[in-house]
Amino acid sequence: MRVSASAFAAGLAAALGAGAAGAQPASIAFGAAVAPTSGAAAAHGGYAAGCLAGAAPLAETGPGWQAMRLSRNRNWGHPEMIAFIERLSFAAQGVGWAGLYVGDVSQPRGGPMPMSDHRSHQIGLDADIWLRPPHSLSLSVAERETIGSPSVVSANRLEVSRAWTQVHAKVLRAAARDEAVGRIFVNAAIKRRLCETRGEDDADWLRKIRPWWGHASHFHVRLRCPDGEGCVEQAPPPAGDGCDATLEWWFTEEALNPPPPDPADRPPELTLADLPGACRHVLDAE
Repeated sequence: MRVSASAFAAGLAAALGAGAAGAQPASIAFGAAVAPTSGAAAAHGGYAAGCLAGAAPLAETGPGWQAMRLSRNRNWGHPEMIAFIERLSFAAQGVGWAGLYVGDVSQPRGGPMPMSDHRSHQIGLDADIWLRPPHSLSLSVAERETIGSPSVVSANRLEVSRAWTQVHAKVLRAAARDEAVGRIFVNAAIKRRLCETRGEDDADWLRKIRPWWGHASHFHVRLRCPDGEGCVEQAPPPAGDGCDATLEWWFTEEALNPPPPDPADRPPELTLADLPGACRHVLDAE
């Protein structure tokens, strides 16, 4: 593990101390966790306000993938997510990629991430998959910290760039057709290209592909909640394939150049009091 046990203890004490009363940022404790809990897997709460018991590790290198940015210690997920990544890696190999470069999944016990632009990835059911076709599945730890995933979207943000290929589309199609997947976030230009090249039988999987800001160099997979767990499911995507006026809004001035956010409107950091009660037990567990 890349975070010391003493750091975890210090973070937990800060978050749960008598004076904290649940008011300290939950990311302190969850970000310092060095290992998952033992026992059965369970996602508690929502994708952007929850935690994860019984996380499984994504192997740093597998037969069809490599986990990137290992220093973050975010190659943990619900076993359903780990199984999905394995399935998708083999599907990617079947359509012409060497496999997958996998970005952030979750922390060992899920929860909010310190100093992160992620609001989700808290229950082990979200994963970022790079849009960079792997040139090697034997990268060193150092190489995984330095190489990046280039954008496949043009500078004007209205269309995909020359970096986009039909194999990108095939990988996304394979991901979206997986029954465990609830939705996939991509840049609007990617969604537009998928709509432009869709076939008659593509509506079901295209419905899951949703435009969102960013996501020009990776796609974000979100799995549905497993049955029988304390997981809060996101509402299903709207009906239809999403290749309609709602997509065109993403290319308006309002969407392309929104005003900078007012710092006063920034949501406060989540505290333990904002998370399900089970998350305290997740932090306390061995």
